[in-house]
Amino acid sequence: MILAEVLDAADRLSIEEQETLIEVLRRRLTEMRRQQIVRDVQDAREAFANGECHPATVPEILKEITS
Repeated sequence: MILAEVLDAADRLSIEEQETLIEVLRRRLTEMRRQQIVRDVQDAREAFANGECHPATVPEILKEITS
């Protein structure tokens, strides 16, 4: 289903159903973001364990970003 079709389908819902849909979508998005954060942390820990990165101070990070 493309976005326009989904929006058209949502328009046919009652206000209460649309509110429920919004709540469900927000919860799903929140959970997907949490899962992404978990994956990112796992990847970072693995990279650190493999010696692919090292701790750095804020000035060191800023210097690397701006150079």
